[in-house]
Amino acid sequence: MSLIQVENLTFAYPGSFDNVFDHVSFQLDTGWKLGFVGRNGRGKTTFCRLLLGRYEYSGTISSSVAFDYFPYPVAHPERPTREVLQEAAPQAESWELLRELALLEVDEEALYRPYETLSGGERTKVLLAALFLNEGRFLLIDEPTNHLDTQARARVSAYLRRKKGFLLVSHDRAFLDGCVDHILSLNRAGVQVQSGNFSSWMENFQRQQASELQQRETLQKDIRRLKQAARRTSDWSDRVEASKAGAYDKGFVGHKSAKMMKRAKAIERRQQKALEEKEGLLKNRETAESLKLSPLTHCASALVSCEDVEIFYGGAPACGPVSLTLRQGERVALEGRNGSGKSSLLKLLLGEPLEHSGRVFRASGLQISYVPQDTAHLRGSLTDYAREQAIDESLFKAILRKMDFPRVQFEKDMADFSGGQKKKVLIARSLCQRAHLYLWDEPLNFIDVYSRMQIESLLRDFSPTMLFVEHDRAFQEAAATRIVRIGEKK
Repeated sequence: MSLIQVENLTFAYPGSFDNVFDHVSFQLDTGWKLGFVGRNGRGKTTFCRLLLGRYEYSGTISSSVAFDYFPYPVAHPERPTREVLQEAAPQAESWELLRELALLEVDEEALYRPYETLSGGERTKVLLAALFLNEGRFLLIDEPTNHLDTQARARVSAYLRRKKGFLLVSHDRAFLDGCVDHILSLNRAGVQVQSGNFSSWMENFQRQQASELQQRETLQKDIRRLKQAARRTSDWSDRVEASKAGAYDKGFVGHKSAKMMKRAKAIERRQQKALEEKEGLLKNRETAESLKLSPLTHCASALVSCEDVEIFYGGAPACGPVSLTLRQGERVALEGRNGSGKSSLLKLLLGEPLEHSGRVFRASGLQISYVPQDTAHLRGSLTDYAREQAIDESLFKAILRKMDFPRVQFEKDMADFSGGQKKKVLIARSLCQRAHLYLWDEPLNFIDVYSRMQIESLLRDFSPTMLFVEHDRAFQEAAATRIVRIGEKK
């Protein structure tokens, strides 16, 4: 297989003084199943766009293969799906496309429907199937899981495991473990390439951090000891110099003073070397400070419940009958396929006037904090947003900083934030709100792994009452006290 070689890559967005990449060099094999990880804002999507030739940069990127990008831009979504896929993969045979769709469990009839009528998960699957039929190209897959339910994620992960020659941007740990054989990591101080899946990379990275931390502590002890030795040597040298006055053998005293000075210089050099070694450590250290939450306590045991609830859009049921009771202190994950009504149920419990049948109960005086899926409404400054939401600006920004939100972003328009940064804004706002119940609808889309683990720890430590939709299996297992499955309406 051929290589993608990156040498001395340096890039910054126009008008920015901060380099996204600063003289980084590495190489990738085009036959790898490559997972691409890093905290929000580190430049994962930017690197994909650099490979596609969309930005000017210094340094070199060389490759003998061309690149395709997912999500593929569909110019005319009103056309039949088969025509959209023919445009994405013009050399593909019909039988090949049908074979790929079967592997992804997509019904053939989807090809004859307008593309715009497909669900988000169906669009992801059909486009991946088409793009993998473009021979001799390296596929850049950017966050494919955002429209996939748990079962679909497992299916797509298994599908990718059969392929080779792709770069996959994802923060879903189980999804990555199921399909990649190498990891490309954007760290604080550089880029790392390692063989293995995400879990093996994380284990090695944490082991390296622990080793460097221990080495740093040892060096700090050495530096303290050397400083004490330097002070003693300096005192000795001063006393020797003072003894020269009136001394009988001034040559001997001068020789002794010179030895003390030589020893002091040696100690100084050792101390400087230890300082330099210490400064070279932990530059890639990733920290995840503890987050805090102050949920309100309600006098009622059951905060919300629904009995045989069906929700309707345009007179048609969006989901089958749902019965659920959420008690104080529970964290319930709603599970179900895309289109099964999970988001609609959250909105109904929030109090939106959706057409429905069955009985819905909300405890009196219930305070609810809601994190929606959509972030398109986020515009303007963080300061104005905090004022509009009636939350404490200092606390709001402090939470964002703990979630590795760069301080330089505070002065920018939220519309220019990355997808993960926008999600962090919504989560930080929710954490500023004291509520009896937290309704979170797919809060982790685009959110990096370290922030996911931060939130898992938060929920375990403070035990808020929560009903959430999240398809990250690792997060579900770590955060939920109970999982309720919602079936589709037959």
